[in-house]
Amino acid sequence: MAIAALSLNAAGETPALQRARAFGVAVRFAVGHALLLALGAGGLVVLGWSLPIVVERGGEMLGGALLIVLGAIGFWALASQRIYGHSHQHAGEPAPHWHLHLGRRDHHPLPSAHSHLPTILGAAFAISSLRALTMLTPFGEGVATASLPTLLMLIAVFGVGILLSMALFGVAFARVMSAATAVRLGRAAAFVMATASVGLGLFWIANA
Repeated sequence: MAIAALSLNAAGETPALQRARAFGVAVRFAVGHALLLALGAGGLVVLGWSLPIVVERGGEMLGGALLIVLGAIGFWALASQRIYGHSHQHAGEPAPHWHLHLGRRDHHPLPSAHSHLPTILGAAFAISSLRALTMLTPFGEGVATASLPTLLMLIAVFGVGILLSMALFGVAFARVMSAATAVRLGRAAAFVMATASVGLGLFWIANA
């Protein structure tokens, strides 16, 4: 939902640019998510530390709150047109990537001011899963006797799996949003996405 919410807007873009933008958002979100999980869990396993459950609950509350904020930003963007998505391409990059901006389009910030919001949010959403990965929950009970190099390899593979799955979601979502039907929906699609983001965030917090 976070990837979908970040990938909306930018009216008037060509389907090819929409696909590139959505894929770029998904990849950068996945990089932040996978790096925090892999490096965080790997470091904790090496040190022999464990995280208290309050960190996991706090991460879940943070994830829900972020979804609500993303939905609220979507509503405000629809109402005020003061928040907009912008795609551009730096020299040497194979494809354009996307940034979120606050303000008017005629006061667009310099390239040096572009944020890395998807990567930061991807890392933030990973906090709730860090404790479970540190406890090796995804790998089953038999892994408890594995050697440290094996555990670190499993954690790295887990991170790569997240990266690939989110990138594939970006490809699928990009194709959906660049389809003729989605383009015609325009603001209605953005409204539905913002509503779903707020709803999922409230559900997530209520069940944390």
